[in-house]
Amino acid sequence: MLTAVLVAGAAFLGVLAGAWGGIFLANSRVNGQVREKRRLAMEIMEDASRQKESMLKESELEAKEIAFRIRVQAEEESNQRRQESMRREQEFQGRQSELEQDKRKLDQQRQELQRGFQDLRNKEKQIDLKEKDLAEALSMQHLKLEEISGLSLDDARDRLLREAEDLIRTDAARAGQKIEREFRENAVKKGREIMTLAIQRYANDHVAETSISVVPIQSEDVKGRIIGREGRNIRAFQQATGVDLIIDDTPDAIIISGFDPHRREVARLSLEKLLQDGRVHPARIEEVVEKVRRELDQTLLEEAEKTAFELGISDIHPEILKLVGRLKFRTSYGQNNLLHAREVAYLCSMMAAELGLNPKLAKRAAFLHDIGKSLSHEGEGSHPQLGAEAAKKYGESPEVVNAILSHHGDVEPICLESVLVSASDAISAARPGARRESMDAYLKRLEKLESIANSFKGVEKSYAIQAGREIRIIVRQDEVSDEDLLVVSREIAKKIEAELKYPGQIKVTVIRENRIVEYAR
Repeated sequence: MLTAVLVAGAAFLGVLAGAWGGIFLANSRVNGQVREKRRLAMEIMEDASRQKESMLKESELEAKEIAFRIRVQAEEESNQRRQESMRREQEFQGRQSELEQDKRKLDQQRQELQRGFQDLRNKEKQIDLKEKDLAEALSMQHLKLEEISGLSLDDARDRLLREAEDLIRTDAARAGQKIEREFRENAVKKGREIMTLAIQRYANDHVAETSISVVPIQSEDVKGRIIGREGRNIRAFQQATGVDLIIDDTPDAIIISGFDPHRREVARLSLEKLLQDGRVHPARIEEVVEKVRRELDQTLLEEAEKTAFELGISDIHPEILKLVGRLKFRTSYGQNNLLHAREVAYLCSMMAAELGLNPKLAKRAAFLHDIGKSLSHEGEGSHPQLGAEAAKKYGESPEVVNAILSHHGDVEPICLESVLVSASDAISAARPGARRESMDAYLKRLEKLESIANSFKGVEKSYAIQAGREIRIIVRQDEVSDEDLLVVSREIAKKIEAELKYPGQIKVTVIRENRIVEYAR
């Protein structure tokens, strides 16, 4: 039992000893770890202290550097401000000196003005004295002149007024002549052009010979077929073509009447085809008229292309060529417009080459100058305006458009080629035989023109020139004065207007000259 107790006690002591040893070892290990952590903590604290000192030093250096930069910048700004202040002070001093100089100049000018005013007052006094002396001398002179001339002052004044009135009347006559000339060159010319164009387009009695076409027929039976049952064929034909058919007692002929030559030609060709075919009814009439219209348009286009090729003109829009082709059936006082356009193109090209201008541009503008006549019935405005709008629409150059618009003086030309187109157009239209007028009638008109001028008192000779578009009159110098020239020219123009019929306008030029002849022997 004792042994057991001893063994148990020994075991208990062994356990206690082991436990104590374990505790001692554990404490030793823990103490070692604590010491190690303390050492590490001390090292960290030392590093932190060193970093703190380093950062403090760096911050101190950086602060010193920033303070240095601030101080330098402040000094620079202070220097700049000081310099700016000095510059402004110098400017102020300069301006102050300039103001002082200006003040001195103003004082000098004020003094000079005062002296000038004083001189003026003195001169005014002298002038007043001289005026009094002159008035006294003038009154004395008037008295002497009245004694010498035997005329009173009122009589002399009346004579001077009459002389001044004659002089003013002469000047007024000259001014009136100038105004009259400008008015005739502008307003009268424009008005007569408008009237003649309107007459040429729409007059009935005076253009009957150029507004009808005659279609021969084989027998009188054909007239009934053309009229149709209750007139349905003739109504369909007139509606399709836009012309009038005159079926009367004229033997073996049917008359087509219409102001549009193009429509009249379509009607003539259509009627001939219907008579050849023999089938005449409304449907067939519409078919034939439409076919003829297409064929004629193609023919006119080919005619225009042929003419343009002969002239050496290319790159013309097809629509413009169609307008040029239509000119073949347009006439102006009997002159064919297509032939007129070709003639104007040749003339304009030759003159442009002689003057060193652009002959191609001149020829193109002259060839197209009358295309507006193909549109006369399709729009409002004169044919130069309509032609210029069409040319501009289809891409012609501004020079060509201006030449078309200005060839009758509607606007000012912008190039010399436009002037040549206007001159060539006048030459082509004014030459004898160009427009419908028999030679006998032409000569009689010229003789009548000269006889009217010769019927006036003081006229020595008269010459009708420019195909009767101008008459030049030479008056006798001893019978007609310069002041009478305006009256003579106006009276002759009025008598020509009253007694003579003519297209366009006639320019009346009265010439008075002094001619002295001496012989050396």
